[in-house]
Amino acid sequence: MSIASSSGNVIPSADVIKCAARLSAEIRNVRLSGDLSEEVVDAIRQLLIEHRVLFFRGQRHFDGAEQERLAIRLGKLAQQSIAPTKGLSSGTDLDPGLEGRSAGQANVRYDQTVSVMRGAVMAPHGDAAWSNLAAAYLDLPLPLRRLADELWVVRSNAHDHALEARPIRAGTPPLDKSFAGMPCEGADPVVRFHPETGERLLVLGNFEQRFVGLQTYTGNKLFDLLESYITAPENTVRWSWTEDDIAIWDNRAAQHYPVRAHADQHQKVRRLVIDCELPVSDHDRRSVTRDTTSVRRRHRSGSENDRREGRLI
Repeated sequence: MSIASSSGNVIPSADVIKCAARLSAEIRNVRLSGDLSEEVVDAIRQLLIEHRVLFFRGQRHFDGAEQERLAIRLGKLAQQSIAPTKGLSSGTDLDPGLEGRSAGQANVRYDQTVSVMRGAVMAPHGDAAWSNLAAAYLDLPLPLRRLADELWVVRSNAHDHALEARPIRAGTPPLDKSFAGMPCEGADPVVRFHPETGERLLVLGNFEQRFVGLQTYTGNKLFDLLESYITAPENTVRWSWTEDDIAIWDNRAAQHYPVRAHADQHQKVRRLVIDCELPVSDHDRRSVTRDTTSVRRRHRSGSENDRREGRLI
């Protein structure tokens, strides 16, 4: 039985409205809660695999506690890399309009399965966008695919101590004070497999600092080229947030990034994430992560020793 037909037995296809050609759907006539039947929860999981991103409007009843209960139904809550919201055991309040190094961009983690985000305080034109990472990979010309298949990137959430980091775009605000968790760095394959569909995914993100084995200048140019396939208009969906909106997405296959139309307008969303296994590369090598709190960070980028030893971090 196909994903569409099995989920359609619980959530009618008429209530699944596609928002863009390559990803996302708005789900209507579903009242989200931690008390959903197992059949509805399974249908949501199946729709996530099919559409990558799901939107639910008008969930006024859906507060932080209810959000946490639903997230637990979807899987094991991940340890947050940013400070949890006061009064709740997990999750973080974020300003989704801050770009670049902000906490709003702190969702670029690919060792997490599902993100559940709730619009709490939303300004007009407070938009967000998502990209389809499987489609981005398929759009690559064959020579570029072969190159991407071999690439690894070093990532870090400790931008204030970044090693040879990519230049921050002009106008990017400083790291939000809520992004105050344990500094960590790791190495990920640029192309990894989706554990449920087997699709190849082209994954970058704002936390990626450098390509293993490449000099900074070359790496930055290559990053921009690969990123252009991820953020191509035909490969994205843009969502205009309203209060009480809920977005649930497959964090392994869809990249989220905020879009701010008016920098002086305050917005707040709350996000929870579900854990999963570390990404796996084409050669069955898994991502690695380490805590950098007490480790002196290296400031070399793509040195001869790194290339010779195959060092990741």
